[in-house]
Amino acid sequence: PNHQLTRIEEQDWVRLTQNQFSPIRISTRLWIVPTWHVPPETQAINIILDPGLAFGTGSHPTTRLCLAWLDRHLQPGTRMIDYGCGSGILAIAAMKLGARQAIGIDIDPQAVLTSRENAGQNDVQAVFLEADAPRPEAAELVVANILSNPLIVLAPLLAELTQPGGTIVLSGILVPQSEKVAQVYRRWYEMSPVIEEEGWVLLSGRRRVGGQSP
Repeated sequence: PNHQLTRIEEQDWVRLTQNQFSPIRISTRLWIVPTWHVPPETQAINIILDPGLAFGTGSHPTTRLCLAWLDRHLQPGTRMIDYGCGSGILAIAAMKLGARQAIGIDIDPQAVLTSRENAGQNDVQAVFLEADAPRPEAAELVVANILSNPLIVLAPLLAELTQPGGTIVLSGILVPQSEKVAQVYRRWYEMSPVIEEEGWVLLSGRRRVGGQSP
């Protein structure tokens, strides 16, 4: 086939890559800052995080939706579980926002290792476990930013991990998928209206105290 060859001169590839990532403002008090940047607001809550192998740097709408929800709604002293923790960003944010305990769980050992490193870099005591580790006790808040199909499959497990009266937050869901996911979770939760950003949605709900609906 017709083609063209172009010579690419040697460059400082690390610096070139770093220039693509700038601090991300989530709210008036919450920022995500790569290590090679100075925090724009030193008085803000700054999550120090570099792009890596694990998902979750704050650049994707689903991560921003979850972070914004935590910023608005997380009550100090809450115990939370982040199922599918990726980079650990949500558990780290929860601790910095005043959570009593944050437990991240992931099926990928590399994600668990990355999350632990990121937590150390941010000087927080979040706990990160592989999915086959002993199941933690139910928490007041469960967050799962994955994808719609895994969220549907995991619904019974996530319901078990949520205390009665507790809250679940779900993302990684496209707008056309939101009603299907919400319908599944209505078996255990009173669901709230969706929050949308760039074609993605966040669902949240409160776990029924009396168990699941028929």
